[in-house]
Amino acid sequence: MKTVEIYTSTFCGFCVAAKRLLNKKGVEFTEYNVGNDPAKRQEMMARANGGHTVPQIFIGDIHVGGCDDIFALEGDGKLDAMLAD
Repeated sequence: MKTVEIYTSTFCGFCVAAKRLLNKKGVEFTEYNVGNDPAKRQEMMARANGGHTVPQIFIGDIHVGGCDDIFALEGDGKLDAMLAD
C-alpha cells in the first residue's frame, strides 16, 4: 500500500470524516496537525499548490485534495487502485 499523508487541524469535521474513511478501509496514514505549526502549514501549502484548507491528502506523491475529493474517489471506485502498490 502506498504511503498516505494527511494535513489536518483540531476540531475539523472534514478532517475527521476523511480519517474515518481511511480507517474504515484499514489504511495507515501519517497525520500532520497544522493548527499550531506555521512551518507545517507552509509545507502543506507548498505541496498542495497553494491549498490552504484542511484536510489536504496525499497518496504517495499524488495530491488527492481534500475530504470531498477522497470521498469522490471512493464513490467512483478509484481510491483502492490509488492506494495499491
